[in-house]
Amino acid sequence: MSLPAVLLAAGSSPSPTPSESPTTTVPTLQDAQESAANTASWVEQNWSTWLAIGLKVLLVVVIAVVLRKVVLRAITKFIDRMNRTAESAEGTTLGGLLVNAERRRQRSQAIGSVLRSVASFLILGTAALMVLSSFQIDLAPLLASAGVAGVAIGFGARNLVTDFLSGVFMILEDQYGVGDSIDAGVASGEVVEVGLRVTKLRGADGEIWYVRNGEIKRIGNLSQGWATAGVDVTLRPSEDLDRVRATLDEVAEKMSKEEPWNELLWGPIQILGLDSVLIDSMVVRLSAKTMPGKALTVERELRWRIKRAFDAADIRIVGGGPVATSEAEAADPTDGVAAPSAFSNSDSPQVAATTPIAAQRSSAAGK
Repeated sequence: MSLPAVLLAAGSSPSPTPSESPTTTVPTLQDAQESAANTASWVEQNWSTWLAIGLKVLLVVVIAVVLRKVVLRAITKFIDRMNRTAESAEGTTLGGLLVNAERRRQRSQAIGSVLRSVASFLILGTAALMVLSSFQIDLAPLLASAGVAGVAIGFGARNLVTDFLSGVFMILEDQYGVGDSIDAGVASGEVVEVGLRVTKLRGADGEIWYVRNGEIKRIGNLSQGWATAGVDVTLRPSEDLDRVRATLDEVAEKMSKEEPWNELLWGPIQILGLDSVLIDSMVVRLSAKTMPGKALTVERELRWRIKRAFDAADIRIVGGGPVATSEAEAADPTDGVAAPSAFSNSDSPQVAATTPIAAQRSSAAGK
């Protein structure tokens, strides 16, 4: 083949496409210098803004941490002062009766826990929002989302929120505490433990009741202030009232001077008088102001002493069954005799009508 033919064939062959033989562009030194210059210029223009944002964030974090420590320490000192005040009052006679160390301790711990949690949430939450705002982040959508989520969570856990809030107000108002005897409606007994969500009670039979604070609609505290012991004595209406009063006054005076009743009685035993007068009995009522929770103990001892004193003074106590009468007041023997009746005659038609059928048949068969 001649040389012109070879050149013509080479010129007519297809040239490779860019996809078949890619070419890589190697950056030149000039391009690298331009990129570095642009980066340095951008950093130089924005470094002051970054430094300001960093210092602001650091300042916010430092202030939040320091403020949280100061507030928590102040709360702890406040709780310790409450405990010391309770311990000093417990050394006195009246303070020992009114102050319960365990009750004070649990109440102060619960109040301290609530205050610490609230303070930490407010301080750290505010600091977090300030840090986000420093980065030019729009907080409106975040706050709206948090509000909607809070409403949803509150609606789903409304019972838990109700129990928690009820427990907080109960502790702050000191409605009851450890050692108190209360009637909570759903259960009654002695308070064993007080929590923000649940109150633990021990019933009369030793059972433990776990009562949610949100379920307690009303509380009857039998251990605050003082209690009242009331005793009713049922006597015959023929008893001498002056002699009855003198005997009861002697019992009350003697009991008020003896230990431990002189400490349990916070007031004199009063004879209130006749509570009721009936045909076959009369009721004399006594009352006394006692230490909280000791009314039942005082009532039992007072009944014991009254019974012994009345037996010694030959004063009869009645009640329950029929009153026994003396021989002079015996009932008429004819009161127990039934009135004449047709059934008293064995040959009367009424008696024949009440005869059993089997007996009638046997008698007819015998005839």
